[in-house]
Amino acid sequence: MPVFSLLTSLLGVVALILYKLLSSIREKRRQHAESVRRGCGPCPMLPKKDILGITRFRESIRATRAERGPKYIVESLDAKGKHVHTAQVRVLDYDLNVTRDPENAKACFSSQSHDFDIGLHRTQSWKPLLGTGIFTSQGEAWKHSRALVRPQFSKEQTSDLDLAGRHTQELLDKVVPGVDGWTDSIDLQPLFYNFALDTVTEFLYGYSVHAQNHDAHATLPTVSGMDEPNLLELGANFDQGKRWIEERGAFYKWYWLMFSKDFDHRCREIHKLVDWFVQTRLQGGEKGRDSEVEDGKKRFILLNELAKETQNPLELRNESLSLLFAGRDTAGALLGWVFYFLARHERVFRKLRSIVLDTFGSSITGEINFAQLKACQYMLHMINECFRVAAVIPLNERVAVRDTTLPRGGGPDGSQPIFIPKGRQILIATYAMQHRADIWGEDVEEFKPERWERRKVGWEFIPFGAGPRSCLGQQFSLTETSYVVVRFLQRFDRIENMEEPGPIRLHHAIENRSGSGVQVRLHAAN
Repeated sequence: MPVFSLLTSLLGVVALILYKLLSSIREKRRQHAESVRRGCGPCPMLPKKDILGITRFRESIRATRAERGPKYIVESLDAKGKHVHTAQVRVLDYDLNVTRDPENAKACFSSQSHDFDIGLHRTQSWKPLLGTGIFTSQGEAWKHSRALVRPQFSKEQTSDLDLAGRHTQELLDKVVPGVDGWTDSIDLQPLFYNFALDTVTEFLYGYSVHAQNHDAHATLPTVSGMDEPNLLELGANFDQGKRWIEERGAFYKWYWLMFSKDFDHRCREIHKLVDWFVQTRLQGGEKGRDSEVEDGKKRFILLNELAKETQNPLELRNESLSLLFAGRDTAGALLGWVFYFLARHERVFRKLRSIVLDTFGSSITGEINFAQLKACQYMLHMINECFRVAAVIPLNERVAVRDTTLPRGGGPDGSQPIFIPKGRQILIATYAMQHRADIWGEDVEEFKPERWERRKVGWEFIPFGAGPRSCLGQQFSLTETSYVVVRFLQRFDRIENMEEPGPIRLHHAIENRSGSGVQVRLHAAN
């Protein structure tokens, strides 16, 4: 009897394998016929290196851990051919496409956005931390989230500089020159993340977590029935939580294999904090419905505005947490890259500082207004070049919700459309797109803000995404970054790189920051 059971089980396994094999053959034939019917050309296939594609998967993981993940994509495509900008990749038991073609990015984000959405596996990978909100929902649920959040990012709110001013001063207080005018060697990166965290929590919830100055926590109110959350570990919880969801996402449909008690702990601690802010608002009743008044001026608090639309505490947590997640990480990373490059390019620093002094004066207490910041073209060119070279978001993704096509990548020269079956994941490699010499010139690897003069920006440069899912906080991020740069350049007249020579390290965990930090010293202006 045991022998009979064993044989039955083996036959069942063999039958399942045969069924999967035959199903795969039928699906490939169907896809080929559909590709021909739609007039598509064959898409180049990156070599698997082994029968299951495990080697390429391991290479990708190793490159990310070695802080060169975005470069690995460039190298993989270049190895197939400098003219190859879209390719198909076999990883484990599924195929995906990776593209650095602006026309394909346009199709995914805009002209054919109805054919694409974020993937279910990304949603499931991110959900433990962010819940169901604007970054993790699809279809009608996403439209609801967008309609709830979008009105809060008006020009009036994103151009208010009082918030950036308060926290920039706390940031500058941490950068202290010595008697010779020079600061000690300092890593600015954690200070920028503290600044971004303080700014975005006050913008969202009306209370800064004071990551830059922990002694200020005594001003936070109590919440009935809740213990005050641990604010000291908030930055670390975000960083470790992001690391886990990045690794889960890399496993795609096998994300559930990446189980971690540490990840669960990080999620719980972050949720405690946001729930505390939400209950502060909800327990405030009608009194909390209007934005507060400070120094005779109405102070905008995004959570108060969201609470006018919904009283659901879980919805308030998920939507505001998504904005907290994005606002802290992208702004902190961008500021880091700005000073990383300024410290290595004295000419750019001096040119920008001269413009800052001519436009805003030399006093760090002088008034700065939104119109002046927006009109400072060289500042924008410098920030754009930081985005281009380092790519704060070096990779994006979409999944086909139906059989469709991408406009380019097929045929001998890549000019024909390619067929994309329903369920196929598309990786839009923005870093790789921004390092194409045929688009940006032979000096593509050089940091040169002047390349943006008279340049008309197209789909080859989409640092905040594009289309319906483009980043709502784009102007907020650019404004606070510009403000901080102005104040630093008013305060300091020189900056020196203190890092040992070596290649740029792209620490990619959803957003891309400098893996070596921003090791500099600065000299105070007279």
